[in-house]
Amino acid sequence: MANYIAEPFKIKAMEPLRVTTPEYRRERIEAAGYNPFSLRAEDVYIDLQTDSGTGALSDRQWASLLIGDESYSGGRSYYKLLDTARALFGEDYYIQPVHQGRAAEKVLFPALIEPGQHVVSNTLFDTTRGHVGLAGGVPVDLVTEAGRHPAVPADFKGDIDIPALKEFIAAKGADSIAAVMITITNNSLGGQPVAIANMREARRVADRHGLPLLLDAARFAENAYFVKRREPEFADASISEIVQETFALADAFTISAKKDGLVNIGGLLGVRDHPALTAAVKSSVVAMEGFLTYGGLAGRDLEALAVGLTEAVDEDLLRYRIGQVQYLGARLEEAGIVHQTPVGGHGVFVDAAAFLPHLAWHEFPGHALAIELYVEAGIRAADIGSLLLDPDPVTGEAQRAVAEFTRLAIPRRVYTQAHLDVVADALIAIKDRAADVPGYEIVEQAKVLRHFTARLRPITR
Repeated sequence: MANYIAEPFKIKAMEPLRVTTPEYRRERIEAAGYNPFSLRAEDVYIDLQTDSGTGALSDRQWASLLIGDESYSGGRSYYKLLDTARALFGEDYYIQPVHQGRAAEKVLFPALIEPGQHVVSNTLFDTTRGHVGLAGGVPVDLVTEAGRHPAVPADFKGDIDIPALKEFIAAKGADSIAAVMITITNNSLGGQPVAIANMREARRVADRHGLPLLLDAARFAENAYFVKRREPEFADASISEIVQETFALADAFTISAKKDGLVNIGGLLGVRDHPALTAAVKSSVVAMEGFLTYGGLAGRDLEALAVGLTEAVDEDLLRYRIGQVQYLGARLEEAGIVHQTPVGGHGVFVDAAAFLPHLAWHEFPGHALAIELYVEAGIRAADIGSLLLDPDPVTGEAQRAVAEFTRLAIPRRVYTQAHLDVVADALIAIKDRAADVPGYEIVEQAKVLRHFTARLRPITR
């Protein structure tokens, strides 16, 4: 029987939700080109499309908004954020606020990547992959073998495959590689954690070949929580201590603060011991994001982020946050619904290929299941599968994902146990008619990050 961890907080405000009919939802999703990103949020009952920027601010964060310093340069709120971030990630980092994670990628990658160079990762997420390509780079995913098998449990399924990394460098040559990048947690593989031991080994390999090691650290606190629970060396360490150990291994990092920063907008970029790269970052930020001390954000946003970073490493909040994910995963497991096991930190990733075995990968089973969830109960989810991958930038061929997932990303401090039960019950209902769920084909798509704006249609047989 699934157990739910009680909230370590009380609710001070509420937002009404609209409940619609299946007939209405069918009309809305058809009008949206069968793309949940194009739905109006008011037509969604439970929104699990992403946990990025969709969480609830704490009372301390709401209070901090009123003391934001809106000076164009040198504002007090910037220095508060700077002090907080350096205390958490490392005093030797140059810390740059930006408006969100993809802005950090846009600023960093052109300064690191020469056209044709590879960026090797455990798994790059969508915007990261897109910005590697926009900078002229070639993304390469080398996740550990355990991450490729959703039904088989393992402690650190997000790890980078170290032997494969060594082989890739030997085959391509270090000069053809711009960087090694570790995504924590590994979003595309189900929010799976990466072990400190694995990051240390990746650091050693990178050092051996003179390569920088980067972190996509949007979910740094969740990863630290799993490290504390699963890596014996850190059983007695605090979350903050594990975070510091993690960031000490990197040369630079990007963070979408809309995840573990616990804010609705914002991002961070950090560079360590690299004056030339820091100078290039500063130049690009001024040109594209705004002055260095606000980086595209209002002073109130900087204040909320400074508070959010301190709350992000609260172990009680992390236990509850990950406990919600574990509760939903346990309910699905009881119903025989295969998902990435064990569940990760920010959502349940349903194995849509196993749920809809009659659909081929190029018929986008992860997307098909997301459409059915919306029609069934007004739940918005996201495909994390082959639809997420743009065609190969060199050959133009369609690319097949390692797994075909439907992601149920749970916003922080937003939904209750009853909401999660609605989600589980909806999936169980769809399971009974899974054979009738159609696949989808693309009608229109952008060249980069197509899944955000593509229009699709059901495949008729």
